[in-house]
Amino acid sequence: MEFPDNNQESDKKIGGRGKIEIKRIENTTNRQVTFCKRRNGLLKKAYELSVLCDAEVALIVFSSRGKLYEYANNSFSVRATIDRYKKASADSTNTGSISEANTQFYQQESTKLRRQIREIQVANRNILAEGLDALNFKELKNLETRVEKAIGRIRSKKNEMLFAEIELMQKREVELQNANMYLRGKIAESERAQQQQEQQMNLMPAGGSVEYQALNSEPSYDVRNFLPLNIQLESNHHYSRHDPTALQLV
Repeated sequence: MEFPDNNQESDKKIGGRGKIEIKRIENTTNRQVTFCKRRNGLLKKAYELSVLCDAEVALIVFSSRGKLYEYANNSFSVRATIDRYKKASADSTNTGSISEANTQFYQQESTKLRRQIREIQVANRNILAEGLDALNFKELKNLETRVEKAIGRIRSKKNEMLFAEIELMQKREVELQNANMYLRGKIAESERAQQQQEQQMNLMPAGGSVEYQALNSEPSYDVRNFLPLNIQLESNHHYSRHDPTALQLV
């Protein structure tokens, strides 16, 4: 029974892709292309590891021509990671514990931050003219310069706000004046129209309205006055013929 040669099996293609033998690529072009691809993949994996696991990652790659490629987290630099590595290595050699090295590192960072906080608090008190006895002449001069610059910036900002407010009020004043002129024009126009109407009423005759009413209304008769007038005319109808009195000229 014959067994297949393992070396021959390793040279066969698996899943449509040839198995690559890990050794130096002799072709310069292929070697450069492979370097670029593998380098980009390595940088991508380092980035993913730092983001997914919240790890501090630093990567340093030198090409065959001596060109440097590096990657580090946004919060750290490669040099800071190397310093931390050296310190952790030295501490682990002495104490044999990496956790203690990390604890010491964070303690130092905490001490540094507390010192910075105290310095900021002292500076704030000095700006408020407190604790000036501990300052010498040069420090007082520097403090005076900083305070004058701060006051200048404050005044500049205040004047800027005042000018903006004045400009806004001036625009508002112009708008109110225009609105006032418009209302005055409307009032004057209304008064002129009222005066013209009053003049037309004054020019009309006193009985004009009565005559106009009489023309537009039907005539009315008083029956009590109408009937006796007719009867009197009928009773005196003969006076023009039988009057014996003759007219005489004098």
